[in-house]
Amino acid sequence: MEASNKSQVMLRAFSSRNFRLYYTGQAISLIGTSMTQVATSWLVYRLTDSAWLLGLVGFTSQIPTLVLIPLGGIIADRTNRHRILLVAQILGMLQSLALTWLALSGTINIEYIAILGVLQGIINAFDIPTRQAFLPETVSKENLGNAFALYSSLVSVTSMVGPAMPTAASYAGLLIVALGSGLCFLIDSISYFAVIIALLAIQLTSRKVVISKRKPLEELKTSFKYAFGFLPIRSVLIGSALVCCVWGFYLALGPIFAKEILQGGPNTFGFLMTASSLGTLAGGIYLTKHSNVLESGKVLALGIGFMGVSLIVFALSRVFWLSLLSLLAAGFGFILQIIAGRTLLQLLVSDENRGQITGLYVMASTGAVPIGNLIAGALASKIGSSNTVILGASICIAGSILFMQQISTFRDLVRLNLPTEGA
Repeated sequence: MEASNKSQVMLRAFSSRNFRLYYTGQAISLIGTSMTQVATSWLVYRLTDSAWLLGLVGFTSQIPTLVLIPLGGIIADRTNRHRILLVAQILGMLQSLALTWLALSGTINIEYIAILGVLQGIINAFDIPTRQAFLPETVSKENLGNAFALYSSLVSVTSMVGPAMPTAASYAGLLIVALGSGLCFLIDSISYFAVIIALLAIQLTSRKVVISKRKPLEELKTSFKYAFGFLPIRSVLIGSALVCCVWGFYLALGPIFAKEILQGGPNTFGFLMTASSLGTLAGGIYLTKHSNVLESGKVLALGIGFMGVSLIVFALSRVFWLSLLSLLAAGFGFILQIIAGRTLLQLLVSDENRGQITGLYVMASTGAVPIGNLIAGALASKIGSSNTVILGASICIAGSILFMQQISTFRDLVRLNLPTEGA
């Protein structure tokens, strides 16, 4: 009985029909997206055998998101969010269908992959901030916190770590062996129907769009100064950028580790993705049971350091099972920093600047991944994939040590700025 009550409390946002539709549609779509990320990375490396081009394609597909996401956040606040999401999902489906046709027809090449990646990055710049801003419209105010927790876990465990639905990642690797990347792209194209149908089925009351008199650049400048002038938020932003950048090393070079170091194929790559995904799931479950907000600084620091140590073990490993275990541990450390940071951010920022601060967070985390892809590709071509990952992981460990030295000040500032009910 007690377990049932706890379950009901943890899942209370699902009492809203709109949230159930939205959450289910997004979950199915993200499974398709994770398969495409696995298939694309492997396809690029198979076509080029180049670590540099592998990193470059990852960079070009995500850098438009980093550049345009502030504009996307402003438009999300000033326009009909439901309509933006529908258009973004339809465009994303068309992009995926184009990738499918090129792959199945045998005309796919690195140039087409890069161009379609840039288009997807532009779409994501408007889709990602709108998704987060749209969420409060799907639930009642009293269940908003629970909805954010549930959706943050979904996003963290799927889109933020690449192919992070375990079944999708492993099956994608097996499907590449059996039928080629085109089938993975086709499944992704079909998965878009789930979120499009869900959005069409959602019933909303009309929302009054607020017309701001402030210039967009003025809003961004004010939010930037506030975020980086306040230690807890600055720590969350810098920590997220660091782990996501180094995580980008692993995502970009994963095919090389699977093929060259572990002497495997795309199924090996899929299982490596699965291991890191299981680690993120374990970390998410751990944080639902250990959610002391005042200790979030320690969680952030330990997550960064734990990820760093685990990635060094992965980079040095030449044994498949040890590589799997080390990636499981790395995924655990990665998600500790991501979920703890995102939750703390939501508690500390006020409603009037929530959108802009959240936009900065998305820039810091999402934007760091393509930068990591690019750095990884450039370094790996010079010093090798293993040394590249070791270098990035060592920076994480150093950052964790520096962060630990500020824990007491961090805790005091969080205590002073938390709402009474949050402490």
